[in-house]
Amino acid sequence: MPGFDPFRDFDRLLSDVTRTPASVAMPMDLYRTGDDFVAHIDLPGVDPASIDIDMDGATVTVRAERKLPVDSDVQWLTRERAAGTFARQLTLGRGLATDRISASYSDGVLTLTIPVAETAKPRKIEVQHTSRSNEIEGSVEESQQEG
Repeated sequence: MPGFDPFRDFDRLLSDVTRTPASVAMPMDLYRTGDDFVAHIDLPGVDPASIDIDMDGATVTVRAERKLPVDSDVQWLTRERAAGTFARQLTLGRGLATDRISASYSDGVLTLTIPVAETAKPRKIEVQHTSRSNEIEGSVEESQQEG
C-alpha cells in the first residue's frame, strides 16, 4: 500500500477542481490564406477514428477522445496529459462555403479548411458607359451658330 503523499493528493484535488478547458486540451491556430480559412487543432495521441466533426447551422463542433493506458499495475507518478473526450466549437460567420469544408489529420494535428463562398469574394464591377459626345457637340454648335 502506497504511503500518504500530500502533494499527489493536492495535485489530484486541484486537477479535479480545474477541469481542462478546450483551448488547453485542443489548442488551435486559425488563419486566412487566399480564399480559405485554415484551422490547425493539436490532437496528439488521439485515435483518428475517434475524431468527430459536426456542422449545425453556423457552428462546427470538433470532438475527439484520448484514452489513458488501462493497466491495473500502473502507479501514476505524474499525469499531466489530459485524457477523455474533448470538444471545441467554432462559430462561423457569413460568406463561407460550409458545404465545402474539408478535414485532414496528420502527425497529431487536425486541419480544417473552410473556403470563402464565391458570393463573398471581392469582385470588380464593370461600369457600362455610352458615348453621347456627338449629341452634345451638335447642340453646342447649334447654340454657337445662333448666337
